[in-house]
Amino acid sequence: MVSSDQIKELIARDIDVEHVIAELNGANINLVVVSQVFDGLNSVKKQQLVYSSLKDLIAKGDLHAVTMKLYTPLEWKQAKHFI
Repeated sequence: MVSSDQIKELIARDIDVEHVIAELNGANINLVVVSQVFDGLNSVKKQQLVYSSLKDLIAKGDLHAVTMKLYTPLEWKQAKHFI
């Protein structure tokens, strides 16, 4: 079984992240990823970047469902004001 820390490491290895929150519940994960790399990308491109880090875990069946919220640092700063 994969851990949330391992998932964070996989994402950070592939994407220059400022912040990652990973909440694992069995084979389902909720992610919040903050990266400057997302600046100028549409939501599909952002998701593709994250999925590329997780594709092996998904293929092996370690992850079944991935829910993600992806932010640039500015978007994250703004979103935190509403949380």
